[in-house]
Amino acid sequence: MGQTILACDDQGNFLEYIPKEIGHTGAGRRHLAITVLIYNSKGEVLLQKRRHQVFNNVWDFTASTHPLHQNNTDETFEQASKRALKDEYDIENVSLKIIGEFNYFAKNGEFCENEHCALMTGKYDGPFKLNPEVGYECIWMGKEQFLEDLDKNPQKYGPWVISGAKFLKQKHL
Repeated sequence: MGQTILACDDQGNFLEYIPKEIGHTGAGRRHLAITVLIYNSKGEVLLQKRRHQVFNNVWDFTASTHPLHQNNTDETFEQASKRALKDEYDIENVSLKIIGEFNYFAKNGEFCENEHCALMTGKYDGPFKLNPEVGYECIWMGKEQFLEDLDKNPQKYGPWVISGAKFLKQKHL
């Protein structure tokens, strides 16, 4: 925790700066977030089993975070995505695009996720190393295999993955 995030309305319009704790406790406050899905030239997607305060040890897209307010500036979705890829995998120089935005709310005990989330995608075939501070493991999985497993076993995945996967079913990576 200890970060300043961007509270927003249901359309993703900025409202005010809030501590990350406010966005994730009780009913939380709706705030901006990103999740990134990297795919390779084989048509596989890179998934991570995430270390997470609210939803720990579930499968996630490649990387996830919040745009932050730091040094009197706000990160864009792309800047936050590139920071997450660098921090979580030491991946750089990926061209990213937004394939959709969605709202979701999920509660787990005293914590919650209450986010307006942008799903970013990018193609990458280079080397990487998962940061053990943010994830337990990572795997490349065929897109269709991933979507089938998600339909059969949604409990294995973060709630933002379930919401974001709707865009993958409509888009061709």
